Amino acid sequence: MVIGTRVLTLRTEAGEVPVPVALHGPVEDHLGWGCRYEIGWPAGPVTQTIYGIDALHAVDLAMQKVGADLHGSEAHAEGRLSMAGRKGYGFRMSRRLRMSFGLPADDPDD
Repeated sequence: MVIGTRVLTLRTEAGEVPVPVALHGPVEDHLGWGCRYEIGWPAGPVTQTIYGIDALHAVDLAMQKVGADLHGSEAHAEGRLSMAGRKGYGFRMSRRLRMSFGLPADDPDD
């Protein structure tokens, strides 16, 4: 079950293309609590499940991983990815992750 979505915009030579991001509700399985997310890149979607010690931890880690995937993308590096009316993409990342991408350690607007 999808618990939240957000649509980013990718600028391409052909124009602007939507990049939907979906976060699914956490599910407990034999590995623990997993939270699946999907990033709908035009070249093909990326889907991954992130595990935590409980449901809330899985959701938190999945959201941080989405932020890391977006900030680590070629589209971000080239300045072609955006979210209307905002700086950043709105996915919180840990201080260590932020710093690994060269972002200000305490900027609340990921």
